[in-house]
Amino acid sequence: HVSSGDKLRDHIERQSSLGEEVKSYLNEGKLVPDDVMIKFMVTELKQVENKPWLLDGFPRTVTQADALWKVQPVDIVLNLVVPFDVIIDRVKNRWVHLPSGRVYNIGFNTPKVMGKDDVTGEDLIQRSDDKPEAVKKRLEIYEKMTKPVIEFYRSKGIIKEFEGRTSDEIWPQITKYLDPI
Repeated sequence: HVSSGDKLRDHIERQSSLGEEVKSYLNEGKLVPDDVMIKFMVTELKQVENKPWLLDGFPRTVTQADALWKVQPVDIVLNLVVPFDVIIDRVKNRWVHLPSGRVYNIGFNTPKVMGKDDVTGEDLIQRSDDKPEAVKKRLEIYEKMTKPVIEFYRSKGIIKEFEGRTSDEIWPQITKYLDPI
């Protein structure tokens, strides 16, 4: 599982040059520019060469999808269709333990002690890019820029869509589809 968002946040936490470059974009709810994301993700995919992988959060534009296709053709694209109001509600209740990447969601996967990681007892944080205003802006940008990506992969005949409001609705559909593969 290669999550572009997790990888970028790791760079921000370590204050790498890439992290500094993308920090302002994420804090403002903007997407990272194509050229930066393509170079970054091609480098990340080289680390999992000759292994199966699942990309999360990339590609988000046709430019990124085309660049990825030229470097590494994709076998299957899973598109999870979730109403925006559900996404906003889930994200505004999300708390993260940054060192481990564990994610909690109030009302869905609530920590045993509010504000503390279940394993270490360390503080949980709410990411600045998870504030409702930033999420709404990201979703608007996502809708505008990602629909053409879906069409790009649909034209290749490799997209499968799953609709639902919760993981419990969507996950069984995905496993039923992927298990025979």
